[in-house]
Amino acid sequence: MGTVLETLKLSLPSNIAPPRSHHPPPPRPRPRHRDCDCERSSSSPLFCVLRSRLRLRASPSSLFSVLCSVSLLVSVFISAQSLRRPFELAGCSSRLCHGLTAKMSSQQSSSSSVSSSTSSRYTSGEVSSTNPLWAYVTMLQNKKEGGGNASWRCNYCNIIYKGSYFRVKSHLLKEKGHGIAICSQVSNDCLEEMKKIEREAMEKSKPVHVPLPTGTTSFNPSLDGGKRRRAETPIGRAFNNEARDHLSCEIARLFYSAGLPFNLARNPYFISAFSYAANNPISGFLPPSYNAIRTTLLQREKAHILKLLQPIKDTWSEKGVSLVTDGWTDAQRRPLINFMAISDSGPMFLKVVDGSGEFKDKHYISDLMFSVIDEIGPQNVVQIITDNAPVCKAAGSIVESIHHHIFWTPCVVHTLNLALKDICCPKNTENNVVVYEACNWISSIADDAFFIKNFIMNHSMRLAMFNQFVHLKLLAVAETRFASIIIMLKRMRTIKHGLQSMVISEQWSHYREDNVQKVASVKEIILNDCWWDQVDYVLNFTSPIYDMLRSCDTDEPSLHLFYEKWDSMIEKVKLAIYQHEGKELNEHSSFYEVVYGVLIFRWTKSNTPLHCLAHSLNPRYYCRQWLEEVPNRVPPHRDNEICVGRNKCLRTYFPESKDRIEVTQEFVKFSSAAEDLGQFDSLQDRWNLKPKEWWIMYGSSIPKLQSIALKLLSQPSSSSCCERNWSTYSFIHSMKRNRLNPKRAEDLVFIHTNLRLLSRKGKSYKEGESKLWDLAADEWDPSEGVGVLEVASLSLDEPDLEAVLFTDDGDGNDEIDTVRV
Repeated sequence: MGTVLETLKLSLPSNIAPPRSHHPPPPRPRPRHRDCDCERSSSSPLFCVLRSRLRLRASPSSLFSVLCSVSLLVSVFISAQSLRRPFELAGCSSRLCHGLTAKMSSQQSSSSSVSSSTSSRYTSGEVSSTNPLWAYVTMLQNKKEGGGNASWRCNYCNIIYKGSYFRVKSHLLKEKGHGIAICSQVSNDCLEEMKKIEREAMEKSKPVHVPLPTGTTSFNPSLDGGKRRRAETPIGRAFNNEARDHLSCEIARLFYSAGLPFNLARNPYFISAFSYAANNPISGFLPPSYNAIRTTLLQREKAHILKLLQPIKDTWSEKGVSLVTDGWTDAQRRPLINFMAISDSGPMFLKVVDGSGEFKDKHYISDLMFSVIDEIGPQNVVQIITDNAPVCKAAGSIVESIHHHIFWTPCVVHTLNLALKDICCPKNTENNVVVYEACNWISSIADDAFFIKNFIMNHSMRLAMFNQFVHLKLLAVAETRFASIIIMLKRMRTIKHGLQSMVISEQWSHYREDNVQKVASVKEIILNDCWWDQVDYVLNFTSPIYDMLRSCDTDEPSLHLFYEKWDSMIEKVKLAIYQHEGKELNEHSSFYEVVYGVLIFRWTKSNTPLHCLAHSLNPRYYCRQWLEEVPNRVPPHRDNEICVGRNKCLRTYFPESKDRIEVTQEFVKFSSAAEDLGQFDSLQDRWNLKPKEWWIMYGSSIPKLQSIALKLLSQPSSSSCCERNWSTYSFIHSMKRNRLNPKRAEDLVFIHTNLRLLSRKGKSYKEGESKLWDLAADEWDPSEGVGVLEVASLSLDEPDLEAVLFTDDGDGNDEIDTVRV
């Protein structure tokens, strides 16, 4: 049947459209007959004769008679083939003859000149590679330009429908439930053939997947340039090197596409994730989805962290814990108050409270403190550490009135920073006239330093000139950071020679036309030896204060060292001032008296009875070596101020007179080294062992005092962990992620902070590829500098840490990373 229709199509004149076939064209052409150009079949001679005759009688006037003959021959052919497909072919021949007869009758009565554009109102569908089934219907009306559906008639059932290609496909392929009746005249063979054509069209319409470069292929050449890639060896196939290279490229592509810092490759959890996936048979695994990571897995990880932290919480009853709190405002201007618990095991993030819409007075803050104390256990809390704000002090007093054994202590780092601010930036007020007149010159030095820094960094040409002469960067330290003025002056003194070389160079002389007055001022300050002498003097006498600030700005136990550090710091400040003034220590110095008054004022506000008791329980302060270090030193039990504070603290801990008498007798035994505490080993180890180790070794004979000592010797003296935790919070809840709700941000900070706490206890944190993995990050802006305190004087005070962060990348370049603590 297909051969007859193909013969008709080739023999009819070009201005008459052939009737549409009930069968789609065969997918592949058959071989041609050797005697003619028609397709080979079992009855090819008959059709060759027919085709030759049709070519001779192809004029329009005799077309109708020719087609009648063809109809008769088709009937003969169908009779011959009826044994194979009698029902199908009979129906096809009947419809074909009927269609041809009707078609030619209508054209016989029309004009003899038939045009393809005007002969019929029927037009072909827009058949393409993506919608091939349009060829099996007849378009009656195309879509309008403004939209709407097309009108078409099925070539099988001759029913007229309206709709898009989707309805055509549903009708012909007999897909029910699509709002159109299925065609009952399509046979099974035609149905299978149309489905095959539709599948091929869908495959062609799919986007072509271009594989990304993997390993060392032609798309991703090896790093050794044009060298020809060697064939993979059996060892390489055994270790599956190609798959390893592919995975390495996928991981690197993840970093590049998401802008992840390279320091993430040192994260032990990143390494363990891929190691676990590679060493376990989990084929078909897909990474967790967006919603799973932010909801289910987040809560599961929080529960996991709580289980890991439980062993640390179990030690609080013996070692005690300090409750630390601080306030902050996030990216959405919400006031947040966080709470952390610090013990001998390190800081632990507890919770953060959103104070929006609340009046932050002493009662509100004290209520929050009470709720957290109840979670920890009142018997485990030793002290509450906050800053020196009056509202925090008042809230601490309320807590002390309810829980008598819990003391409020101000942050020593905040206290020292206020002391430096009073000295370096005195306020010109009525009550501060003496300090302002004596220390105003220091603020002028600081203003000059910030003027030089801003002048250089606010212009790209001057900054480029500075980078040619100085290998370090100018620091843009925020004024809110601790000791920001001292940090800036220390960096200025470090780059002094580079600055002087810059202002006397030819580049500087040629560039001075930009702003002659400012250029001259900067050059005059940098080349002024008297100005540098004043910078050295400021750094010398403030160095003891800054060193104490840095030593206390940690989470290490330092409560028992607070009292002695203050005394030593004041003595060192006095020595530096008197050496500069060339005076004896017994002479009078008006400048030292002002500085001493500022330090004593801040000391009086920060000293508490808890400091006195912790100082008294340090065995080292009763040793001859410590007493002989400084003239006029006395042991704690002979210092009246310390004795008053200690006795007050003991009365608070032991309200019952019987218990207080016992603990007093134990202290007498400890301070006088009586009975078994006076043995040679006990006395010698007071100096050799750490205070806590001595109490564990020899304190069993004085159990009440031992219990207190083990708690106090494990407590910090600052709230710096809360300050650093806000850096973590701002890192997670940044301007780019400011739509995080406070609860989810709190969970993220909880997991992030406590994971770092747990990882720092492992051996891998101090050595290997993951050494200090949570300190460095790929952030460096030469126009803004580092901008954080932890790295502000890194090149001056922490050479070991600097060696880790400021490393050579192997190509002669320094990779400069910023510490995020």
